[in-house]
Amino acid sequence: MEAVAKLRNYPTSPRKMRLLADLIRGEKVEKALAMLEHHPKHPAVPMRKLVLSAINNWKQKNEGGDEAGLVVKTIMVDCGRTLKRMRPAPQGRGYRVRKRSNHVTVIVDEKNVHLDEMVGKAKVQVAPVIAETATEVVKEAPVKKTRAKKTK
Repeated sequence: MEAVAKLRNYPTSPRKMRLLADLIRGEKVEKALAMLEHHPKHPAVPMRKLVLSAINNWKQKNEGGDEAGLVVKTIMVDCGRTLKRMRPAPQGRGYRVRKRSNHVTVIVDEKNVHLDEMVGKAKVQVAPVIAETATEVVKEAPVKKTRAKKTK
């Protein structure tokens, strides 16, 4: 059973947070925590806390469950509110400063080993059939003749 953790209105741009989200999406939880712990970007700290929170939520839902097989199933970064400020600029003008924030949602779940095994078996069974049909198509395909280019 999956567990969810959310981080709301974190004051950094969604683009910077998505770089970290893409890094840990689909990874095992232990590996994701290790990557975030040693990552130099500043949003890595709250992202790591968020993953830890999702793990604890999963433990509370699944009493006595083993978290060794947990995977970051889904991670989404959405735009939060944008604070709009003005900065003084030359000749009496003002430049806009947009202070962005984001919302992060992490869903962790156990990796479904049975489903992965079934998919792997299906690939093994389908591969020879695809290879046979591909060789038949190649044998039946007409050969195009190309003519040589004239040189001057």
